[in-house]
Amino acid sequence: MEEEKNIDIQQEQAPFEEIEGCHRRKVAIDLIKANIFAVVIMCVVGIVLTALFFLIWHDRRPIRELLGTAPTWIVLLVAAVVGIVIHEVIHGITWACYARRGWKSISFGVLWKYLTPYCHCDEPMRIRPYQLACLMPCFVVGVIPSIIALFIGSLPLLFWGIFFIAAAAGDIWMAWLLTKENPESLVLDHPSEAGYYIMESGE
Repeated sequence: MEEEKNIDIQQEQAPFEEIEGCHRRKVAIDLIKANIFAVVIMCVVGIVLTALFFLIWHDRRPIRELLGTAPTWIVLLVAAVVGIVIHEVIHGITWACYARRGWKSISFGVLWKYLTPYCHCDEPMRIRPYQLACLMPCFVVGVIPSIIALFIGSLPLLFWGIFFIAAAAGDIWMAWLLTKENPESLVLDHPSEAGYYIMESGE
């Protein structure tokens, strides 16, 4: 097995015992760089959506009303913790829809080193379903709440959406990396790192 390279994408070649004639190639993202990417996304998306929000609502409601009340922000902060759990559950639900063994293939846990919850699917699947599972939490708890906030004029809800779009930075990065792979390949979620294995046929 080749020594892993400490770069944006780490790769290794190792036999995969469960699929005859296949090898697995590891692809893992650097969590530090993923966090920097998340900050960039939060800044860019935050500036764009906040500017759009005030462009729509600045002359419709008083600024104090748009900002919301203190209890609203407190509820939002508490709900954000629940939202992190929901983020992982959405991963699991989406993967379970495509896994042959359904929920039996799904597990949840926490990477205590990074204080990061995770969802893991121990069954290989095609790249497109895996990408969908990567991106689904971003849409459900990030993009959709942001759009609703723009329609109803809720700045707290907008900030909720921006936060969860940024929280999906690692998922977005992995989904983008998978666009470079053969869509007919199989992908296996990594059990303990932010990454996956690409299943390749051996000679």
